[in-house]
Amino acid sequence: MKEDKEKHLEDVEQEKKQKQIDSELKENEDKSDESKPRKHGEILNEQLEEGKEVFNNSTGSILLCSFTAGLEIGFSFLLMCSVFTFFNGKVAEDTIFKLLTFVYPAGFIMVILGRSLLFTEQTSLLSLPVLNKKESVSSLLKLWGLVILGNLAGGWAMAALLIWIGPALGIFDLIAVEKISMHVTSFSPPVILVSAILAGWLMGLLSWLLSSAQETVSRILLIIMITGIMAFTSLHHSIVGNVEVFAGLLSSSKISFSDYLTFESLSLLGNAIGGVVFVALLKYRAFVYSVE
Repeated sequence: MKEDKEKHLEDVEQEKKQKQIDSELKENEDKSDESKPRKHGEILNEQLEEGKEVFNNSTGSILLCSFTAGLEIGFSFLLMCSVFTFFNGKVAEDTIFKLLTFVYPAGFIMVILGRSLLFTEQTSLLSLPVLNKKESVSSLLKLWGLVILGNLAGGWAMAALLIWIGPALGIFDLIAVEKISMHVTSFSPPVILVSAILAGWLMGLLSWLLSSAQETVSRILLIIMITGIMAFTSLHHSIVGNVEVFAGLLSSSKISFSDYLTFESLSLLGNAIGGVVFVALLKYRAFVYSVE
């Protein structure tokens, strides 16, 4: 009886705290002023509302939007292969991989400004309603599954198309595809995992930063900055990497299905950890502590 009473009091206290948090978030929404720098609570509230909107979308809409993102992100790969082929034999190979930094953001700009659903951008965003106790963990995992499926399917389709149309148009050759795929998969599993965590952290941070930027030019610059860091440092991104490695799997004997499966599983896990732990959880808890 005593334990039941203590549990009841604890539940009441938790409910009271949650109401206080929701009230503070609502107050930040009401006081939002676009002429001034946005406060932590204002950005968090906007992220929460965006996340809840995605949860309310139909399964068909989520799959279609995420499939579109998988297709669009492939334009980064198209440009990367084209740049690699153009400079191959003219400059050192390690220099070419650094030059890819300049074209890597293209697909991300198309996806993010076009409002398609990209898993790495959505990891932290979709976790916030769960942290705020508006959605369940099971709902989050189901939604993640749909987004990942759509992103991967779109990437598979784009990879298959590009390894045909690229050589057919003479804009790149399959050597470029093989080199890029091998560059992505050449690291040990622990390195890929930690690299993917850092990439997921950056992508979650990008989602947060975009909520504080109002102008399109500012948003584009933020996308270029964050994804440029990822490209220059060769951090592993599960959705771009899906196109890169799957294209290699289809066109080169040096990339095995085991290579693809190892890379994709580790990069998805790492991206999720980076976005949820280092962005969603830390940003949300920082706000909660400020309220308490």
